[in-house]
Amino acid sequence: MRTVEQSAPTTTFQIWQRLAGRPLGKRVFSLAVRLRAPYFRTILPTVVDMRPGSSEVRAPKWWGVHNHLGTFHAIATCNLAELAMGMLAEATVPATHRWIPRGMTVDYLAKARTSLRAVAELAEIPTFGAEPVDLPVPVLVYDKTGRVVVQAVITVKVSER
Repeated sequence: MRTVEQSAPTTTFQIWQRLAGRPLGKRVFSLAVRLRAPYFRTILPTVVDMRPGSSEVRAPKWWGVHNHLGTFHAIATCNLAELAMGMLAEATVPATHRWIPRGMTVDYLAKARTSLRAVAELAEIPTFGAEPVDLPVPVLVYDKTGRVVVQAVITVKVSER
């Protein structure tokens, strides 16, 4: 089985590395993400951390994400979880490969009454080779008190370009 060098970062991850440490860099990057993927605009996300095997994205609670109960809408939390997974994938999957979500399981554990923080984290970074692989990415979504309100596993198909 042929494997590829893990050090070939995606353009997205290269841009993050250039901007993240600069004043307003994370906000500029997050705005660019919203422009590139407009379906994330409604959650007003801010990418807080992005590195191989891990990412963190935050979203404020505002009327645009409210459900009929005045809490964070369930699908808005799914969007947040998917964005966290996507940032992890962009930082983890080498530029020689591509990724696409294949499925998502979600458990809604508590009402989300505050702004949220989604953390995607892999226990181990796999080696990507010539054969396509399904990569399950666990994502936990926390409220401001640190309570997990949503847990998700998003399965991503990774294959060579």
